[in-house]
Amino acid sequence: MESIRLGPEAPFLQIITGDRIRVELQQAPRRYYSHGWQSWSLAAWVDARRPLTVQQPYFLHPMQIDPLWAFHPRLHGSWLGATEQQDGHVVLLGSLGLDAHVELDGTALAGWYEAGSGAWLVAQGEETAVFEAYARELEKRLGKGAQTLNGGVWCSWYSLYTDIDEQLLNTIFAGLGDLPFEVLQVDDGWQQSIGDWEPNQKFPSGMEAMASRIKATGRRAGLWLAPLIAVQSSQLFRSHPEWFLRDRGDKLVSAGFNWGEQLYALDTTQPAVQDWLAALMRRVRDWGYDYLKVDFLYGGALPGVRHEPMPREAALRQGLQVLRQAMGVDAFFLGCGAPILPSLGICDALRVGPDVWSEWGSDRDERLLHNPAVPGGRTAVRTTVNRLWLKPLVIPDPDVVYFRSIECALTPEQKRLLQGLALICGFRSTSDPPQWLAPDEQEQLREFLTRTPKVQRVAPRRFLLDGTELDYASPTEVSQHSGLWNSIESAAFGWFANHEWALKIDGWMRRRAAARRMRRLRERL
Repeated sequence: MESIRLGPEAPFLQIITGDRIRVELQQAPRRYYSHGWQSWSLAAWVDARRPLTVQQPYFLHPMQIDPLWAFHPRLHGSWLGATEQQDGHVVLLGSLGLDAHVELDGTALAGWYEAGSGAWLVAQGEETAVFEAYARELEKRLGKGAQTLNGGVWCSWYSLYTDIDEQLLNTIFAGLGDLPFEVLQVDDGWQQSIGDWEPNQKFPSGMEAMASRIKATGRRAGLWLAPLIAVQSSQLFRSHPEWFLRDRGDKLVSAGFNWGEQLYALDTTQPAVQDWLAALMRRVRDWGYDYLKVDFLYGGALPGVRHEPMPREAALRQGLQVLRQAMGVDAFFLGCGAPILPSLGICDALRVGPDVWSEWGSDRDERLLHNPAVPGGRTAVRTTVNRLWLKPLVIPDPDVVYFRSIECALTPEQKRLLQGLALICGFRSTSDPPQWLAPDEQEQLREFLTRTPKVQRVAPRRFLLDGTELDYASPTEVSQHSGLWNSIESAAFGWFANHEWALKIDGWMRRRAAARRMRRLRERL
């Protein structure tokens, strides 16, 4: 084990190599930077004296956090960790390779690789400076995104969810007029099944016709898909069960639970799987889509026994390279639900927080289930702000912003924070159909899409946009709830949430509510 004892001198910067490393601090830190595994996993500064409560439901661990380390007893993060010391200096320990972890062990940062050894960066100094140094070193080894995004993106998900169809999207596209969107992206709901990436009966003209309709407006055609996972009811799974990741007991590895079903992950090291992935990307490009939002990418890095033995994040990166090569270097590759470091140098943009929502937060999810990866305005803002250090390497996608008043519980200030963060990231996206917007809201949308503000970072979580302050200190805080009554409530609700039947009931109730909501909203189109 390599060991470094830091003195009070700052700045300090050193690169060392080893399978394990220990950085001894001068004193106990005040806060710890816990960096989550994939897009939706928490990244935040937390109280260094208190471990985070294990989030629930446990069924969702594979699709929200690194399931291999879900019950780790110490404050822990994927690839990197940092401490804020009593004097305000930040100490960062970051791996420069894949499959690595960092934990806070008393008054030391300890890092290790799951397999083999690799390089580490140790840095001490001002917070922004040490994270910038880490990003520079990662770029040397992993690269950065090549494509740029100059205009805004309209995405169907956060208005229509899976209730999309050909006629409805054509109506919305016709209503966009001259709003300066660069991309119109068709999200979940067009496919036959998760795993079967052909248009369903709601798109009788096919996806090539939809792409042509979008391009006829002078915009790029975008499409959502999740090629590294499948549901058990899919034709893909029924035809090729041998393609899916299994554990040492030959049992299928769970990739989580969604769409009312268990999810399973493809083994990206199998040649037949790689051929299938490449053919899928080429088919989508032939349809006319050159903006691809590729979701649920964590499936490629789940723990399991692979056809070709290799570290799991290397297996994911191999799969991502297959996708990238097949879609072509001219396509825009947006990764989502993606382990962060394996995606660098391959993806052009990367979701860096959980999904947003038309509500700011959920007491049930954050206080009772201790789950910071669920959709919500606050959860999205918190993790995105704490991952802005990635901006030199990839376009950070903070998810969509809201302008509409109907079916939206966000306050004007909450909308302002979301909109400002999108401008800071340089990724402007919305899901609001213009038909749902009042005249003043349409003008706000137009101004958002055309604005090129001067962004100044005056503190790690405080910015000036054209001189107007945006302070993200409060929404990025993590509430580490405690107390006997909260523990009792949490245990009771967690017991309920950790049953598959409870997830199915919750999904059924959400679908019913969504159906009622869509009946109301369709009347406005």
